[in-house]
Amino acid sequence: MDNNEFSSSRLDQVFARFLTERTHLNEAQKQRFYTIVEQLSFQQNHGHICIPIDADDGELLLASSMASKNNQTPLILENSHLYMHRYWSYECQLAKRVLQIVSEKSDVPNVLAALDRYFGATSDIPDCQRDAAQIAITQSFSIITGGPGTGKTTTVVKILALLQELAEQPLLIALAAPTGKAAMRLQEAINQSKNNLPCPDEVLKQIPETVSTLHRLIGARPPSPYFHYCTERPLPHDLVVVDEASMVDLALMSKLLDALKPGARLILLGDKDQLASVESGAVLADLTKALPECTLELKKSYRFNQDIKQLADAVNQQNAAQAWKILQSDQKNVSCLNDDLIAFIASKQMDYLKLIKSAAPFQEIYQSFNNFQVLCSNRHGANGMVMINTQVEQYLRASGDIDKLGEWYTGRPIMITKNNAAMHLYNGDIGICLSDPQSDGKLMLFFPGSDDDIKKFIPTRLPHCETVFAMTIHKSQGSEFNEILIALPPTMNPVLSKELLYTAITRAREKVIMVTEKTVFEQTIEKKIERFGGLEGKIIDYQT
Repeated sequence: MDNNEFSSSRLDQVFARFLTERTHLNEAQKQRFYTIVEQLSFQQNHGHICIPIDADDGELLLASSMASKNNQTPLILENSHLYMHRYWSYECQLAKRVLQIVSEKSDVPNVLAALDRYFGATSDIPDCQRDAAQIAITQSFSIITGGPGTGKTTTVVKILALLQELAEQPLLIALAAPTGKAAMRLQEAINQSKNNLPCPDEVLKQIPETVSTLHRLIGARPPSPYFHYCTERPLPHDLVVVDEASMVDLALMSKLLDALKPGARLILLGDKDQLASVESGAVLADLTKALPECTLELKKSYRFNQDIKQLADAVNQQNAAQAWKILQSDQKNVSCLNDDLIAFIASKQMDYLKLIKSAAPFQEIYQSFNNFQVLCSNRHGANGMVMINTQVEQYLRASGDIDKLGEWYTGRPIMITKNNAAMHLYNGDIGICLSDPQSDGKLMLFFPGSDDDIKKFIPTRLPHCETVFAMTIHKSQGSEFNEILIALPPTMNPVLSKELLYTAITRAREKVIMVTEKTVFEQTIEKKIERFGGLEGKIIDYQT
């Protein structure tokens, strides 16, 4: 973390000034105090829970009356790190609550026989999915981590069936994810996997078919930071499963664990190597490091092409030379783009646009569009999402492949950027604008629903949305596409990291195309996101 160069926001400055004015320090001390608090606010807004503090600054902070080592002050100084009180409190609460759940060992009879039926008998060949199930069944807290296609959902569905089958009374289970889009994907995966379970119909019926967002599950009350379900009013569920747990920040994870009733189980699913949450903390990664006995990593991928897996592994291991060698090796499934960027992206839209002109069914059009997607590291600037969307749209208008005029046109792909629970549209949902024969050819936005249902809306009724010939890598988390093009900027910037690039690469099933300069590509891989926080240390300390 660079303690000397940072560009603070107006909010950072106002917060620092507010606390500084309430100290009794001299002018020189106040200036130093202001700088420290401004930096803390800035870093907290960029994902860090705390910042390191040297001994001299620590003495200054304690003398300010705005900081203490364990008191009701706005700032907390702990182990040479400075926290805002709220986030220090979240970290303490989460560490204690996790260990409380971990201590509640589960006594489930006939586990091995049941595991044999669902996963096969044990052998000399390790079965990570079986091992993960055994941890989840015999412990109240468990983490199943692994990259895309390693079978996390398949494994957890079997775990749900096993727990229901072995329970004395049917368990009340909640399935949740941090976003509406992630919730829908988990719901589809759960319902597909249920069909292959070797269990009675009554057990199948006890596995939930709906997935909610975490905010909806624990009863968010915006704009306040409080939730309906909490320690005093816990959730009724016996088991909660959270998918895409790497996207869950410190505050939300703390609120979730506070809302669990005594004796409830918790299973977290996610890829610890992906991007951490947009908000503060790297909770899943910290938990896997602090609690290895509760964690099982699935490593065998059933989805990736081998070339893509090699590239993803090289990036994840920060082997920039090997990653660049793979890109330049003329592999069929991994390559750099040598053609004009906008013309190439426009050419990839022809299949779904032709299907629209031939009046193909929406599901076929939607599937064709989702075969290919552009993922951008940045929203703005050269090779950014906004630039690419604008230029691709202009190219298609000029070539006559889409309407010349108007914001809304046949074939416009859009992404919802603001949740609307009443309409069942969520941040990240993708739809396509089409003329609707049932509405006299009026333009409507069509979205895929569950069980092959189709949702359609008048454009003016939609929550905020934007064109999505390209999307940011952050928005792509949890998605899958047959082919992707990853666009990096021509120069290095603070957004780029090996976690960002790994997340992008692992969205592809069959093909990855890169647009990048060698220097930027290598610098991106060499940069690892390090988030300052004390969750891992607190869990370890509290255990001793």
